[in-house]
Amino acid sequence: MSSIKIQQKGITDIHADAIVNAANSGLWAGGGVCGAIFRRAGYEELTAACNAIGHCDEGSAVITPGFGCDCKYIIHAVGPRFLDGQHGEPDALYGAYKASLELCIQNDIHSIVFPLISAGIFGYPLREAWEQAAAACKDFLASNADYNLDIIFAIPESEKIRVGNEILSKKL
Repeated sequence: MSSIKIQQKGITDIHADAIVNAANSGLWAGGGVCGAIFRRAGYEELTAACNAIGHCDEGSAVITPGFGCDCKYIIHAVGPRFLDGQHGEPDALYGAYKASLELCIQNDIHSIVFPLISAGIFGYPLREAWEQAAAACKDFLASNADYNLDIIFAIPESEKIRVGNEILSKKL
C-alpha cells in the first residue's frame, strides 16, 4: 500500500531506495539539501556523475547512483526559482515532483525521500510549495494505483511540518 508521510529528519538520515536532491539546472553541488547530499554521497563521485549528464531543465529530473548515501539512487529534481507565481512556477514545481516519481517506476524504486523542493534558497512560499508537492504526489499515486510507493518528506523544521501535515491531510 502506497503512502505519503513527513519525517522530522535530514534527507540523508532516512533509508530509502532513492533520495531527491533539490538540484540546480547545471547539476552542480550547492548549499542546503544539495550540499548535504553531495557531502554524504562523495563530492568527486557525484560531481562526475552529474557532469556526465550535464544539464537538467527546470521542472524535470535525472537520476544517478547513490554512491555514499544510504540509498540506491539520487534523483536530481530542478524546481523553479520563485518570482511571483505568474511565470510558470507552479507547473515547473509540479513537474519536478512528477518527473521524480516517474523515475521511480522506470527504476523499480519503491521508497523515495523528498525535500520540499524550491522552498529554500529558490524562495518558493511555504504553503504554495506544499500544495504543488501534495498535488503531484496524490495525482501520481492515483494514476499508478497498482505501483507500491512510499513517499517520505524529510523536513527538519517544525513549522514546515505543521503546514505540510495540514495540506497533505486535505489532499489525501
